[in-house]
Amino acid sequence: MGCFWGAEEAFRGVKGVVSTTVGWMGGRKENPTYKEVITGMTGHAEVVHLEYDPSEISYDELLKIFWENIDPTTLNRQGPDEGTEYRTVIFYHSEEQGELARRSKEDLERSGRYNKPIVTEIIQATAFWRAEEYHQHYFEKHGGSCH
Repeated sequence: MGCFWGAEEAFRGVKGVVSTTVGWMGGRKENPTYKEVITGMTGHAEVVHLEYDPSEISYDELLKIFWENIDPTTLNRQGPDEGTEYRTVIFYHSEEQGELARRSKEDLERSGRYNKPIVTEIIQATAFWRAEEYHQHYFEKHGGSCH
């Protein structure tokens, strides 16, 4: 969803979301630091790892929140943040999640809501690397918001 501070905030208070952790996924370096990721050289995307209770919120409902909080037509950019680390991507953990994510993207494409192609990637999850502590629950600690 671009900047992980705003992405985390979009999910943090949602009923059924048990925990949020910001970090990186999809890159080539093990345990990267923020300073390494923002160079664009590691290939990671800023992400939020969600734990949720499926008896309170469905994966489809989480996908809806995702799509409502991004511009899926901008490549490697969300708001003022630009670079591959800010690309929009859904990393799924099971084939069922992958299928639901692909279907939600197809539904959005058919909706006619956007005049440009949707460039959001949908890929199998890789290793998740937790960001430094000062990034965790950033807006809760410091206030503020994204664009």
